[in-house]
Formats: sequence, C-alpha cells, structure tokens
Amino acid sequence: MTPTPAHGELRAELAMLATEEFRPELAEIDRLPTLDIARIMNGEDRSVPSAVAGELPRIAAAIDAIAGRMARGGRLVYAGAGTPGRLGVLDASECPPTFNTGPGQVVGLVAGGREALVTAVEGAEDSKDLAAGDLDALALAADDTVVGVSASGRTPYAVGAVEHARGRGALTVGLSCNANSALGAAADHAIEVVVGPELLTGSTRLKAGTAQKLVLNMVSTITMIRLGKTYGNLMVDVRASNEKLRARSHRIVALATGASDDEIEAALSAADGEVKQAILTILATVDAATADELLTRCGGHLRAALRAANG
Repeated sequence: MTPTPAHGELRAELAMLATEEFRPELAEIDRLPTLDIARIMNGEDRSVPSAVAGELPRIAAAIDAIAGRMARGGRLVYAGAGTPGRLGVLDASECPPTFNTGPGQVVGLVAGGREALVTAVEGAEDSKDLAAGDLDALALAADDTVVGVSASGRTPYAVGAVEHARGRGALTVGLSCNANSALGAAADHAIEVVVGPELLTGSTRLKAGTAQKLVLNMVSTITMIRLGKTYGNLMVDVRASNEKLRARSHRIVALATGASDDEIEAALSAADGEVKQAILTILATVDAATADELLTRCGGHLRAALRAANG
C-alpha cells in the first residue's frame, strides 16, 4: 500500500499518545529468560489499579448518572472497536446471568459486528458513520447511555458513537487511556485512565485493556447495585440458568436468611426460582404473590420491600 499524506498525519498523531510510546529500555526484552519477562509484565500490571484509582471520582459521577437513567428504563450501551469493543460485549453479555437484566438492557456494540469479535474487520474502526448506523438500529432514546471505549481516545467508531448519541440527547461517557482525548472531549463524562506506554509498543490489549476491563466492571456492577440488583454483596437477581447457578441461588437465599434447606427449596419453588422473592417470603413471612407485589411497588429493591412488609 502506498503511503498517503493522511498516513503521515496519523503516524504523527499516534506518536503523541502515551499508549503508543516506544520504551527503549525494553528493546531487548525478547532476549530475556521467560521468568524475567513474566516478572516485568507482572510489575507493569500492578500499576493499573493505581491509574484507575485516580479516576474514581469521575467514574462514580458517571455511574450515578447512568443509574438514574436506567432507573427510568434507559439502556446502557458500550461502543468500541477491537479489544475495547470486545470488552464491552463481554461486560454486556455477563449482565443477564449475573443481574437478570432484560433483553437489550445492556448492549455491547463492536465495530464490524459479530464477525469482529473473533477477527479483524477491515476499516470498521475508522467509520463514524458505522457507529451512527449501529446506534440508530437501537432506536436510541434520551434515557439511554452510550459509553464509548477506546484506548487511544481517538478511534473514529468510538468518538462517532459518543457524538451521535449526544446529538440524540442520550447520556455519553468516554473511556480512554490517554489524557485530553477526543473521546473525552466529545462525552458528557470523560474517564481517562492513563496507564502509560505498553510492554509491547502500541499493544493496548495489555495495560490499557486491563484498565478498561476494571472500569467496565465498576460501571456495570455498581450501576446494578444502585438499581437494587443486589442485597448487600449477594447477587439476588442472579438468573439460575444452569445447575451451578441453581446451587448458587440456594446458597444466596441461605446466606440472606439462615433458613433450612427445605424451607429454601420451598421458597424458591413457590417463587419460580426468583431469589429476591424467595428471600422476601422467608424474611417477611409472606407468600410469593405478595412478595412479587412488594418488589414491584419498591422498584425491585429488596431492602425497601422488606421495610414495606414490616412497616
């Protein structure tokens, strides 16, 4: 491929990014023993949580804004290309079994679609129009949130997604690993976790990818806590879709209530496997129908339903 002036501009732009910086002290890392390389990588990884810690106030502000909209029926949409896009899809796909979220309540968009989950899709990350089209297919609404994810903070797909969503009145968050990013500037909430240059020059699936995963863990988990999807640190909205999760459901009810195995099995059966209802029937001494009505009235918050039942 013949280089163009645009290629030169892009090279110059990338050279200014901390995530793309070359580290001469690692120029001969391939000559080191495997254990030494592993120790270097481990040391690199230890720096990531500290970088995330510096962004906690901005992460918390974004989560509170997201939770407020989701409480009104809004959706959480992640949008990114390559590794960031795949991480968003991963986080979204974990929400239904963990928190019993409804279909489409948490969505992951990756540039290039499903094919891009396992292979590179030529040029997909470079298209703002593709991002706009993917969001239009969701019929984006004002109570929705779009989180653009990009290690560089300049990926057109992620920036385009945030710009398009903001134009539609949705809440926007830009998660990147470079300061003063285009993605952060485009979003209502900028989260910029600066992890510095990678062990392998420009391989942002490493520290940057780890940082993004940690932040996405917080976004989905704490949002669901705010929405009443947990009771203390128990996953009371877990969807028991297999034997392991059925056993976990039983254990969660046991930890929350201290009831006998027989009482727990009876409560879960009456509640059609719904953990929240089962806990409420035991702790408030109500039937499953009443438990369901109380939870509905209290927006799914188990603590509030317990207060209502006992008040």
